[in-house]
Amino acid sequence: MSERLMAPVLADLHLLTVLADTRSYTQAARRLGISKASASARISELERAAGVPLVRRGPRSVALTEAGQQLVEEVQESFTRIEQGFNGVRDLVGAPRGLVRVSAPVAFGRQVVAPLLPPFLLQYPDIRLELELSDRLVNLPQEGFDLAIRHTDAPPQTHVAWPLCPTRSHLVASPGYVDRHGEPQHPSVLAGHQCLAYLRGGAGQRWDFEPAAPRKRAAERVSVAVGGPFKANNSELLREAALGGLGIALLPDFSCTAALRCGQLVELLPDWKPVGVFGATIYALRPYSPQVPRAVQCLVDWLKERLGGGLGG
Repeated sequence: MSERLMAPVLADLHLLTVLADTRSYTQAARRLGISKASASARISELERAAGVPLVRRGPRSVALTEAGQQLVEEVQESFTRIEQGFNGVRDLVGAPRGLVRVSAPVAFGRQVVAPLLPPFLLQYPDIRLELELSDRLVNLPQEGFDLAIRHTDAPPQTHVAWPLCPTRSHLVASPGYVDRHGEPQHPSVLAGHQCLAYLRGGAGQRWDFEPAAPRKRAAERVSVAVGGPFKANNSELLREAALGGLGIALLPDFSCTAALRCGQLVELLPDWKPVGVFGATIYALRPYSPQVPRAVQCLVDWLKERLGGGLGG
């Protein structure tokens, strides 16, 4: 193959590796800054050059053929090394630059992350940010994200995990609800209360508690099945339901501290520590790679510096 023809083939091979990650023409095109129609046409051209089908096109996603998978396995490491080498050279000089795509939970992103971004972008004018707020657990490499912000107790071992700040959960209700239904004195009695559960698959249907005093934790841990009139996969929605008197909610600190301080919500079972529904640490997560782009590292350092003291409450 002539050098003149090799250049577009190399670009199309790179597109195929991105398509292998994303399993979507839309996501692959978005990551590379081209149109979906252009991505599809380029893969068709690559198939003509190879002489074999490389992609199976389905109604909602795409999958590689055996030949396509073999081709990707043979070239992907080379493209990864090229990208790392280029980013490393670019980061040697000048200010940090480039696009950083971030995923964060809706409530934490709105209340905590978003206010920190304008001053960051003013300080680093060559960095561009895309922030997607979602309470689902995104697949970073498949969906083209550089960073995910999540609260968890066990970050995946395949990822670099930068701890940003501690967080804790609170069991809360409105004063009106407590007046009508009484204040629970032990976690076990929550089975008889209206409880507002966080909706995440099967999670949230049981709440676990351990004594707040460390020396007593090994002696007693309580797990209770809960139910009530409302569930949601967003802590802000659960907070609003609790403020409206619908029931008892288990909320992360960043969603309820202000309401607790002004008395709109009251904390229940202060001698017990909720465990398991929300993690105890906010992390910035990124799949492991030998090098971290400077723009990504600058954002992580910015968040660590400003959140290191915790979220209060």
